[in-house]
Amino acid sequence: MGKVSTARKLGVVARVAGQQAKRSRTVRAATGAMATTARALGRVLHQLWLEVTGFVFLVMAGSGGIASAKEYAKYEAGRAGLARVAAAICFTVAFAWFAVSSFWRVSRKGKSGAR
Repeated sequence: MGKVSTARKLGVVARVAGQQAKRSRTVRAATGAMATTARALGRVLHQLWLEVTGFVFLVMAGSGGIASAKEYAKYEAGRAGLARVAAAICFTVAFAWFAVSSFWRVSRKGKSGAR
């Protein structure tokens, strides 16, 4: 009989142990619990990610709103062009939309996830 490598022996032992573990109710229950917990944690982390990005976008839209007001004041005083005012307004509207859509996705996920 030929020599069998240690890696091959370990593979056989691991396969047999895996087959035995699949038959155990405790192991199946533990793996099911871990999968359920991981799924729930993933949902919560995704919701947190959407809320944090929505808040960051909201802060950026707020700073864009302040910049828009300053640029408009400069435009009224004749020290800035209309293009700068339009750019500031477009920035503000875009980031406000990003914030609203992020919070909207959070609320949609919350409604569909509650069972």
